[in-house]
Amino acid sequence: MLLLAVDTATPAVTVALHDGTAVVAESSQVDARRHGELLLPAVDRVLAEAGLKLDAVTDLVVGVGPGPYTGLRVGLVTAATFGSVLGVPVHGLCTLDGLAYASGIEGPFAVATDARRKEVYWATYDDFRTRAGEPGVDRPADIADELSGLPVVGAGALLYPDSFPDARGPEYQSAAALAALAAEKLAEGSAFLPPTPLYLRRPDAQVPKNYKVVTPK
Repeated sequence: MLLLAVDTATPAVTVALHDGTAVVAESSQVDARRHGELLLPAVDRVLAEAGLKLDAVTDLVVGVGPGPYTGLRVGLVTAATFGSVLGVPVHGLCTLDGLAYASGIEGPFAVATDARRKEVYWATYDDFRTRAGEPGVDRPADIADELSGLPVVGAGALLYPDSFPDARGPEYQSAAALAALAAEKLAEGSAFLPPTPLYLRRPDAQVPKNYKVVTPK
């Protein structure tokens, strides 16, 4: 087994290789505006570090979000393209689940990432492997009471300390954690999400109202 994991749903452009036992190479760079520019060089870098070629990959794992539209689709399209070219399965995992797994927290907690528009993407967890409900997108003040007393992991928590006083790391997604979680799920025969985007809301870019399409006669 050789898993290639990628995630671009947060400002982190993150890639990792996992051989079914451990992570053998990883790369993470935080730059919210350069997902498309940084992802493929990061894939090349981790393969070179491991001394492997892309055709050695047996499974692809991709973070499906939730996340901003533009960044999220970079990882999804890349994973889908690799899967098609290599003829290997592409497995989707919730990006929040990767952050939860990386936290290693055993008791109840939450994960929150920056959703922009003064909102966060969030979900609650029974432990670092078990999500307690579906992800949501809300203003921090609107969920502060629901998450009161819980540690909250991720950049969204760190951005809003008044709503999430027990904010904890990791701040950004790690493909190494995503790959390790995927390796466990594959070994157990657990189900994955489809490798399609989990947006939760409409993209920031919208077609203007009363927009007229002009076509030549």
